[in-house]
Amino acid sequence: MADLIKAADLKDRMKKIPEWELEKKHIERTFEFDDFADAIDFVNAVAEVAEDEEHHPDIDIRYNKVRLVLSTHSKGGLTELDFGLAERIDTLEE
Repeated sequence: MADLIKAADLKDRMKKIPEWELEKKHIERTFEFDDFADAIDFVNAVAEVAEDEEHHPDIDIRYNKVRLVLSTHSKGGLTELDFGLAERIDTLEE
């Protein structure tokens, strides 16, 4: 299992995912779409990637906005799993 990323290394890791926000023990990002159907299509694409990675985000859907929160709950903070998944999710919106 992945180890927690040290606080000193988090800033560098965040440079690779500039649209994400760093909180104490998680990273998060809100995506906005034209309508509910597009938001759900995105969530379904995220679900496929999450299953492939065997690492799952917390997902909050509010009509055309999707908020994703990533943290490795079993470790109590952020690991490479979170950053790898965030990078893959970022490619979905391109």
